[in-house]
Formats: sequence, C-alpha cells, structure tokens
Amino acid sequence: MNQEMNIRTPNTKSEWEKYFDLRYRLLRKPWGKPVGSEKDKIEKECTHVACFKNDKILGVCRLQKNNDNTGQVRYMAVEEKTQGMGIGKKIMNYIEDKAREQGMTEIVLHARENALKFYEAAGYAFVAKSYVLYGSIPHFKMQKKLF
Repeated sequence: MNQEMNIRTPNTKSEWEKYFDLRYRLLRKPWGKPVGSEKDKIEKECTHVACFKNDKILGVCRLQKNNDNTGQVRYMAVEEKTQGMGIGKKIMNYIEDKAREQGMTEIVLHARENALKFYEAAGYAFVAKSYVLYGSIPHFKMQKKLF
C-alpha cells in the first residue's frame, strides 16, 4: 500500500535507528567520518523531525534552541533520489511551526553551498560566510524571522 508522506518525530527504536542512519550516510560517511559522528551531546534537548513514507525515512532535520528567541536547524538531509520532490520544504515548514510553538522568533542555520538556493527559496537570508567543515565543506550562516 502506498502511503502519503508523513512529517513527525521518530517514535520507535527502529525509526530512531533509521533517522540517525540517514544522518550518518548523507552527512558524515562521504567524508570518512566514523559512525557516531552524526550525533552530539544535546540530542535529547532538541526537536527531531523525519519524513516517513511507508517504512522508510526520506529526510531528517533537527531543531535546537539556542536561546529563548532563536532556534538553529542542524543535520538537515534528504535522500538524494527524493530531492526535488518537496520533502525538504515540508520538513522546514514543520520545523518552523515547532519553533513557533516553542516561542522562537528566528531560526539560524549554517548551510552547505549546494543548499543555499533551497534555503533562500524557503525565505532564509544570507548573513555571512561561516566555517569550513572537515577542511573542505564551506558553510554559510543564514537566518529567517518567524512571524
């Protein structure tokens, strides 16, 4: 049976494993980083979101609260074969709603160069060059005011 895409927080052990596996495969493994590098010490304090279709996770994202007003999007990734299908947009809309529910009025993120157009289309503005991850992946700080 073909289900619609569903954006929500992972619930089961299996869903959490798939969530972190996608983060690892897309954001860490291509640069030779070890399993475990896709997680950090504040996972339990953050809001996690995944796009589910049937039993697969097609995209993931995490929102962390930097202060009372500002949230930060991290670990945003969508399976390459499903990019361009609106999954990232749905995830970002969901995460922005979650940020508003938590009283945040702004979201910041550090985008990889290949994602700048995606975030600009979602209403994020370029702030400044940020950092270079693993010595080869430039990142750019972006922000969006939430209304």
